[in-house]
Amino acid sequence: MAKTSCALNELSKKRLPYISVLTDPTMGGVSASLAMLGDINIAEPNALIGFAGPRVIEQTVGEKLPEGFQRSEFLRDHGAIDLILSRKDQKNKISDIISTLTTNTLDGNTT
Repeated sequence: MAKTSCALNELSKKRLPYISVLTDPTMGGVSASLAMLGDINIAEPNALIGFAGPRVIEQTVGEKLPEGFQRSEFLRDHGAIDLILSRKDQKNKISDIISTLTTNTLDGNTT
């Protein structure tokens, strides 16, 4: 986690975006550390994303959690995921995002 945080800090200093792509499943330490730190977080449709399984979380918090609370659509609707894209659409969309961001940076537009 420390090395990842340092690497992301270096990207930030150079004004380069970190685009995180969450595949199905993205669980455990990966979801708790680098997966959700993206400037832009992209997930596959209906991807399972979380630190622990729903049963463990429900036992820990002592309450029933909403249906699908660990799925990409729920996380998008609650602000943790920016885009949901099927794997076949990711390459073109990520290319478009990078092109837009680098064009704006090269033009001096930092907004």
